[in-house]
Amino acid sequence: MIDSIGFDLDGTLWSSMNCITGAWQAVAEGYGLPLPTDEQMRSVMGLNKVDLMNKLFPDMDRATSAQFFDEATVECVEKLRASGGILYDGVEETLAELSKHFKLYVVSNCQESYMDAFLSYHKLGKYFCETAFEDPATLSKGENIKKVIAKHGFKHSVYIGDTQGDKNAAVLAGIPFGYAAYGFGTVDCYDYKFDTFGDILSIINT
Repeated sequence: MIDSIGFDLDGTLWSSMNCITGAWQAVAEGYGLPLPTDEQMRSVMGLNKVDLMNKLFPDMDRATSAQFFDEATVECVEKLRASGGILYDGVEETLAELSKHFKLYVVSNCQESYMDAFLSYHKLGKYFCETAFEDPATLSKGENIKKVIAKHGFKHSVYIGDTQGDKNAAVLAGIPFGYAAYGFGTVDCYDYKFDTFGDILSIINT
């Protein structure tokens, strides 16, 4: 019997593409770099910050890469605090119902300020027993999932996300994976598939 459900953030609970591309383009312009497109930004959603920067700007040195990422995060978070992202249809109603049956948590590769912008604008923190952001020591979403499970003593958890990285994280954590097919990415296999966020309610009877 499932006792808990973990969620990825980008491409699973919301899309922040309304803010991200513009924020990253503004910073890139200041560095005299090519402006990343919507498509390029979608392709790196869910990656840890090192892999993300290596994919967008493979020739950038490590120090500049870290500085650029921090500046882009600040720019993006300012926009998200002001206007929020775009929640997928039915997110709050579905979370409210799921929280009656399971403990819910979020594990994302995002930064703490980004997670806080999501929670503070959309007021969804009341549904989650834990929200975990990227651990700079490991950069591992799978290890973060394991920590949350151990902390709360969950015995039968499921992790839901939209990318192969999310699936790999669930495998590392040793738990089933639910594929958010409405999100940004694709996966090679899954234990559950959800075409809309509301479809996750079907897990109640499993």
